[in-house]
Amino acid sequence: MSYRIGLVGKPSVGKSTLFNAATMNDVPEGAFPFTTIDPSIGEAYVRTECAAPEFDNTCEPSVGDCKEGTRFVPIKLVDIAGLVPGAHEGKGLGNQFLTDLNETDALIHVVDFSGTTDSEGETTEGHDPREDIDFLEDELDAWYLDILEKGIERYESKQLSDPDPEDILAEQLSAFGISAAEIKQVILAEGYEVTPTEWETDARETLARAIRKRTKPMVIAANKMDTPEAQENWAEITTDPDYEHLSFVPASAHAEKALKNADEQGAIEYVPGDDDFEITAELPDEKAAGLEQIRTFIGEFGGAGVQRALEEAVFDVLGLKAVFPGSASGNWSEGPFRDCFLLPGDATAEEFAYHLHSDIGDGFLHGIDCRTDRQVGADTVLDHRDVVEVISTNQ
Repeated sequence: MSYRIGLVGKPSVGKSTLFNAATMNDVPEGAFPFTTIDPSIGEAYVRTECAAPEFDNTCEPSVGDCKEGTRFVPIKLVDIAGLVPGAHEGKGLGNQFLTDLNETDALIHVVDFSGTTDSEGETTEGHDPREDIDFLEDELDAWYLDILEKGIERYESKQLSDPDPEDILAEQLSAFGISAAEIKQVILAEGYEVTPTEWETDARETLARAIRKRTKPMVIAANKMDTPEAQENWAEITTDPDYEHLSFVPASAHAEKALKNADEQGAIEYVPGDDDFEITAELPDEKAAGLEQIRTFIGEFGGAGVQRALEEAVFDVLGLKAVFPGSASGNWSEGPFRDCFLLPGDATAEEFAYHLHSDIGDGFLHGIDCRTDRQVGADTVLDHRDVVEVISTNQ
């Protein structure tokens, strides 16, 4: 499967610029609401250390790329249409936004930390980014609460048949990919009994929020961090205890796109996500000065932030791991280290086999850890960057 990361947020905060910087696509950009109407979908990449050098090989990626020992593994990135307050009631592009959002695995909320766009996406000054952070969470929580309430109503109407509450709620919330067992875990973790008829309004709101956090985890991309206003807001917001539950990444989508463009034009050598680059051509003074400003920014903040936001969502928020199909004998049928796959953090050797192909999973015998040359069983949980050869009767 290919994981899908959604870019969300109010209009005109730089979502489309960040999308273009990550994917090098060319979707429309503009400082006005609803530049994006239909979601744009492109291929972006997350980094992991390539395993090939450990085996004295040079990898031959079938997809993605490998630069200086860093493997770029593809994911799907979705630039979702702009959101305004009241979307869960159908305002703005409300229902379409929520439908598109629900087809993603995790969210990157792009926030204009410079405070130069208001709640409707119009140009302003001095806007508090906290309002944007709060409004998206509030909109999503209200959406989840509406659906949870419908599930509670269904449960109440079926009480005579004595159903398990979590089964009814899971059926109602099935679009969010949460199981009955997971819903029960959430209810108990919040300290409530699994008795929907006894939940007061505050309990229902708490549970809706908890289910939302579990099924739509989020990273905040603090965009336009190459401005003094954004840096001042960063210092205040990231130390605010009200936002301890969120992960923040300082970013400048404009800087990342400028670096990638300059690299493509042969003006610099730049590996996406790095905190420095090398100028390789004679440049006009104005362009050279602009690049030096970007160099100062990425040096101070550890990069332009686009790669880091993607990787925060994939590896930290979703907890995914990269696994390489290997060859214990060193005999590669189609070239060494062609593939690198992203799997759930608890994925086993047998699940890896099924990821490769259902027939390979059906015939799974065992795996071989190519670093230790030891067999691994079906239930062995793989580690990040494992190199595993799958032995199957259906190969």
